[in-house]
Formats: sequence, structure tokens, C-alpha cells
Amino acid sequence: MKITDVTTHIVFAGWRNWLFVRIETDEGVHGVGEGTLEGKENAVAGAVKDLKEYLVGKDPCRIELHLRNMRRDPFWRGGVVLSTAISAVEIALWDIVGKAYGKPVYALLGGAVHDRLPAYANGWYFGAKEVEEFAERAVRVVSKGYKALKWDPFRRADLEISRDDLRFAVDCVREVRSAVGPDVDLLIEGHGRFTPAAAVKIARALEPYDIFWFEEPTPPENLRSLRKVAERSPIPIATGERLFTREEFTRLLSLEAADYIQPDVVHAGGIMELRKIAAMAEAWYVQVAPHNPNGPVAMAATLHAAASMPNAVFIEHLMADPPWRSTIVTHDFDIGPDGRFALPEAPGLGIDLVLEEAARHPYRPRTLNFFSEESVLEQPVHKEA
Repeated sequence: MKITDVTTHIVFAGWRNWLFVRIETDEGVHGVGEGTLEGKENAVAGAVKDLKEYLVGKDPCRIELHLRNMRRDPFWRGGVVLSTAISAVEIALWDIVGKAYGKPVYALLGGAVHDRLPAYANGWYFGAKEVEEFAERAVRVVSKGYKALKWDPFRRADLEISRDDLRFAVDCVREVRSAVGPDVDLLIEGHGRFTPAAAVKIARALEPYDIFWFEEPTPPENLRSLRKVAERSPIPIATGERLFTREEFTRLLSLEAADYIQPDVVHAGGIMELRKIAAMAEAWYVQVAPHNPNGPVAMAATLHAAASMPNAVFIEHLMADPPWRSTIVTHDFDIGPDGRFALPEAPGLGIDLVLEEAARHPYRPRTLNFFSEESVLEQPVHKEA
């Protein structure tokens, strides 16, 4: 079997765009991957086009070899755009291999460790303004079966946090905790924007509300600053969505700066790289909660990767996508009444693109912004334009 073509498909998704990759073979077996990178979709599409020159004519089953060559051979290496393009290709190759052998991908990674994977809800709060609105929405989300909620209560705070913004955040967390009760895990999102001192102040203020983790409290570029927070925070620390490949996670783990790591299957190198990162984390007794706010193909890839990880603790599930999400794929995944995901059972990823439906939602420029008046956190999530 040989690769004959590699194409990209960009789909408008309300507040961002999804980017999908489809790889064709001469035996009629094709695979799909995802390389969504908000605001940089065209750059990823260009990088995939560059990778196509290497891929065409190759055996799609030699995934490890192709990963080594795509990373090692070019003079310019790394970076989020190239890493995302490689991730999208790698996911599509696993889809082909699974279909060729008639097995779901996780069965080829050593088999499932988990029968079902617990979910946490994200994106449910986009557009909420007042404390009471956060609490009301939280109750509705829990009624759908979710046992864990993540959100950012910090408005537009950047580096430092004002007394007013800190009071709002504390009030918000207190009201959500009161509304959902003691048996729901609360995960607080920092979006990588505080100084260590501000992050520690926030963590201490939120300690009374039994917070499961404080996510990305400091910017991702300086991991030593995160260690300062981890050493002083009464709340466990999670991070990793903006780290790429096992080398960067090696630095994070060796610093002992996080209790939970969050590699993203579409940025960190794909399914196998995620599995390798999780294996390293096991040696440090660190749990893995894959970052997963992307499209439906990324959801499938994340489930396969996490199913084979002994230390997988959560699957992120975004509730801010447009209603056409489920129409562009043959199958989308949702939680059951127990707040958990069932594992895919079909060969490969267990999902395929419906190209005709995807074409109905062509690319529209979007920039992922958290700090200005155009912040995605403050906008209606399904607006068309």
C-alpha cells in the first residue's frame, strides 16, 4: 500500500475554524486527521502541503519512520505550525493502519486500559457575564451528566489581577460550588496569563472551594516560573496544552512543576507522541488529561490515545461548537449519562469526514483572542459572522 494524495479541508466552526487532513492510498483505504490551530489554519495547510512531497509514494504503515524523517530531516524544525501539521498527518496514518488491520487504533497501542473515560465540560460559560449566570449554566451542564466543569473566571486580567477581578473570580467560584454541590470537580483555567505572585494569590483565595486543579496559571514559555507557583499553591497545577513533543514535557516533568499534564493530540505530535509523553509522566506519578477543545476528528484521536494510557484521568469536552459539528462527520462522540465517553469500536479512528457537508461551511478568518473586547470568552459562541 502506498500514499497517493494528501489534502486539507478547512471548516468554519463559529468562533474558529477546524482543519482536517485526508490521506489517500492506492488500495482505496483513506485516513483522516486533524490539525486545528486557531487563527493559523492557512499556515498549517501550507505545512501539510510541504509534507505531502515527502509522503506521496510511501508506505502509510511505517508511522514511526515517517515521524522521525519529518522531524529530523528538515533544517528548520519544531514550532507549533509544523508540529500541528505533523500531528494531523500522523493521526490520519493511524486511521489507515487501523482500517487496514480491521482494529480500532487503541487496540494497536496495547489495548484499552479504560472501558470508559470520564469527561469534563469546557466552553459552557462562553458569553456569561454575571456570577449568577455562571452558576445557572453550571447547574444545566451538570444535569447533562458531567461530573467536572472547567472555566475561566478571571475576565480580562493580565499578569497582575486587580482586587475587583479577584473578588469577581472568588464570588464566581463560590457560587458555582454552591450551585453544583460538593461532588462535582471544579477546574479553574488561567489561560497562561499571571505572574507567579498573582497566581499564588489566586490559588490561596480559591482554596476553600475544593478546586481540582488550577490550569496554566503562568505563561507557558518559562517553566521555572510555573514551578514557583507549584511550590506555593494549595491547589494542584495542570499545564501542557502549549508544549510540544516529549522533549518539552521532559523539562516540565523534571522541574516537578505540574501535577497534571495536558498534551494536545493535534499539537504535540499525534497519537503515538501523546502515548510516549504519558508513559514518561507515569515515571513521575503525574496524571494526564489531554487538551481537547478541537474538532470531532481530534476527539476521536484523543479517545484512542487516552484509552491506552494507565494514567489518563479526564477527557476534555467542549460545549461551544456550532450545531453543524455532527453533520460533517459520520460519527461524533458524546458522553453517556454517567459523564463518561464510551470507546470507539470501529476500525481505525471510527470516524470519517462527510466532505460534502464540510464544504458547506468554508473558511472564514477568525483570531483566537482572550484579552481584548473581542475575547472569545465574552462573545456568543455560535454567531455566523
